[in-house]
Amino acid sequence: MQVTASLGPADMHVIVDFTVVPVGVEVSLSEYIAPCERILQESGLAYELHANGTNVEGEWEHVFAAIRRCHETLHAMGVPRLHTDIKLGTCTDRSQTMIDKVTSVRKKLS
Repeated sequence: MQVTASLGPADMHVIVDFTVVPVGVEVSLSEYIAPCERILQESGLAYELHANGTNVEGEWEHVFAAIRRCHETLHAMGVPRLHTDIKLGTCTDRSQTMIDKVTSVRKKLS
């Protein structure tokens, strides 16, 4: 088996779809999601809010630092528990962004 050189964490581009669910708060969650979107905006990472979460891309360490800041911020707001679902993808065969992935599918629809 041939092993390729591993990339360090700072070199690994990741595309993440994550959903933070505050537990132990009122039914409407938008007041808790807005601060997380602000964190992403200030991070300089590429991101896009969607109906059931947020897509974000960038270097592994930066993306997960932003998700951690979301947790820290929401706990500081008094949220006793958080449940976060994370789906992520990495690739080493080529450089690909969120936009690239969506564009590829849309071209096949035309």
